[in-house]
Amino acid sequence: MTQTHPEPDLAEAEAQAPEDASLYERLGGTYGIAGAVDILVDRLFDNIAVNANPHVHAHHGDKANAAGYKFLVTGWSIEAAGGPACYPGRDMASGHAHLAIDAAGFDAVRTEIDATLNFLGVPDRERGEFMAIIDGYRDQVVQA
Repeated sequence: MTQTHPEPDLAEAEAQAPEDASLYERLGGTYGIAGAVDILVDRLFDNIAVNANPHVHAHHGDKANAAGYKFLVTGWSIEAAGGPACYPGRDMASGHAHLAIDAAGFDAVRTEIDATLNFLGVPDRERGEFMAIIDGYRDQVVQA
């Protein structure tokens, strides 16, 4: 069954944000980020390159994990973008240690994040800032 998602209008959120607004605000706050994560996680669960890692595939293989995963990724993204503290999960290193993620696996997820932000019309400035945050976690996530 294919789910349809209303696309968050992140470009509109950015256009309405004050010049000194945080990345969190420019991404549309909690609602904009949650909408983007909803789409992203579905794409990650279906991405062949991301799921080439058997440990990741085992986690993604059970769609029952999707809601909890979306919750965690949303909370993490809100905090990472400068929003309120709301992420209840583990730090990146311990949260990914059991997954044996290599550089190719990290790059597959990174590519899907960037593609999703592009698909949603996130302006280059905000997309670049968020991708820089993602890139900053490479050493904590890549194990092999």
